Amino acid sequence: MNLLILCTGNSCRSQIAEGLFRKHLGEGHNVYSAGIEAHGVNPNAIKTMAAIGIDITNHTSDIIDNLPPIEYDYVLTVCDNAKERCPILPGNHKKLHHSFPDPASAKGTEEEVAAIFASVRDEIEAYVNKFVEGLG
Repeated sequence: MNLLILCTGNSCRSQIAEGLFRKHLGEGHNVYSAGIEAHGVNPNAIKTMAAIGIDITNHTSDIIDNLPPIEYDYVLTVCDNAKERCPILPGNHKKLHHSFPDPASAKGTEEEVAAIFASVRDEIEAYVNKFVEGLG
């Protein structure tokens, strides 16, 4: 299966989702994430994933136009802006949308920001688990 996760800047939500999908789908599946823009991988996204044993330090923030020209089985948008601005991709894929809160806009102490990132991560993980269960 080829899965593409799209967000506006490919820095937080899509990066977290990519890491979680890779973990929960396992081998034999190709998971990609990209953005309409590339904002770089957010350091707090890296930290929140490391806290649950998933290393996304080597992830890159990519623009959708730079992805390999493959046919996707699923295209998942994780923010409303990406859903509205997502280019039309060729092929016969299933489009899914679930808007998650943007942890990049979190304000507060380091602990408060970490808690917001963890909350969004956990919400995304619940979605990923439901998605994977639906495949089986």
